[in-house]
Amino acid sequence: MAVFVLLGKQLKLLRERAGLSQREFGALVGYGPDQISAMERGVRTPRPEFLIKADEILNASGMLVAVIPDVEEAMSRARTRHPEWYRDHAATEAEAEELHHYCNHVMHGLLQTEAHARVLFAKRRPFLSDETIEKRVADRLSRQQVFERWPAPVVSYILEEVVLDRPIGGPRVHADQLRRLLTLGDRQNVEIQVMPTKVEEHPNLDSAFNLLVPKGHAQVAYLEAQGHPQLITDREEVRKIADRYGIMRAMALSPMESRALIAQKLEEL
Repeated sequence: MAVFVLLGKQLKLLRERAGLSQREFGALVGYGPDQISAMERGVRTPRPEFLIKADEILNASGMLVAVIPDVEEAMSRARTRHPEWYRDHAATEAEAEELHHYCNHVMHGLLQTEAHARVLFAKRRPFLSDETIEKRVADRLSRQQVFERWPAPVVSYILEEVVLDRPIGGPRVHADQLRRLLTLGDRQNVEIQVMPTKVEEHPNLDSAFNLLVPKGHAQVAYLEAQGHPQLITDREEVRKIADRYGIMRAMALSPMESRALIAQKLEEL
């Protein structure tokens, strides 16, 4: 929306006036450089708490704080940008009290850096237009605001080790992706565990899945294969998937061991 594009330009001008790079500014406000870049381009919505902090750091004299009501109004009027087939899950994910994910061959969307996501969409077949790629990347980044809301949801991941080994986008992009995992893993409400490739078998040698606890509702499961989504609400079927996930968490490396492995892979790049 136009208000976000204009606000992004203001942020960029203020940041550059302060002599800060996107990475330096991001470190001061608790965001990654990809997220700062997305906000400056108007494809990511800046949260009110971010604007308050940014106003102080950039010596904006209340300029950024003053637009908070306009930002909130624009957010309330904005229609979801997710594809039709994804909207129900996107809404559930945005308000879920718990989010648990098993990833067997690709990094989960909530974990991806902007550059990593752009490479994935650029490699899609059939090809996507540049405009569509940018829109898909923006949508993916906008979903990551789930990490910034309060009260914070309980979030966990089990990543197959191969997900950490495939250098999508090349060494630089891959290194930034591993750094993002380390940053997110530091959050109190986020646990990232790695399932080592040397583990001979576990209860889910099948497709990736998501388990969500929607606000005020029972746990559900979400699966997707070749672009075809499936939301599972049957309690017995959800229980079976949750049972597999629990066993896999016990078999995977602990969050501390997983962090050490990710850091080691980053050093070896």
